[in-house]
Amino acid sequence: MTDHPESADHGSTQAPSTVWTGRATNHFQWLLALAGAGCMALGIELAVASPWSSGLTPLLMSVIGCLAVGLLILFGTLAFVHVAVKVDGDALEVRCGHAGLPRRRILLDHVVGAEYVPRINPRQWGGWGYRWRPEQGTAVVVRKGEGMALRLGDGRTFTVTVDDAETAVRFVRERLHLTGRAERDRD
Repeated sequence: MTDHPESADHGSTQAPSTVWTGRATNHFQWLLALAGAGCMALGIELAVASPWSSGLTPLLMSVIGCLAVGLLILFGTLAFVHVAVKVDGDALEVRCGHAGLPRRRILLDHVVGAEYVPRINPRQWGGWGYRWRPEQGTAVVVRKGEGMALRLGDGRTFTVTVDDAETAVRFVRERLHLTGRAERDRD
């Protein structure tokens, strides 16, 4: 759901929205989660149906290995199936996956600029997920496509993939009063 502050009719009694929410989803991650569930099922199958003839140590190593890999794949992919972004008057908050973890909250007082990024590619960041690259900053990338980049006061950059990122950037700039400042700087 996205609230568009400029969609209120002129002359209406409805005040512009003070919150913008958006999200991005990657359906491909569900396939990877199925692979993780398959590894876990294999580990359980080995534990239950094994004849125990090859010894206890190899069996335990196989079972624990399959369960560990399955859990890592399953929870690692489910954490980045989608990202939810919320911008209010004070901060931008990013929550990943169904549990909302990892979570990042950036106070708008620390933001000095916001830019629309029409194409974010996971390859630019080294894959999906919560990423950090020294030359690019930090990002939450759940799919290829549009997103927004925030320039922070300490010189770092935070990028996130989100649907309708252009509206999100406009909303952040309005909260930061950057649209008026940019016009004054041109004069």
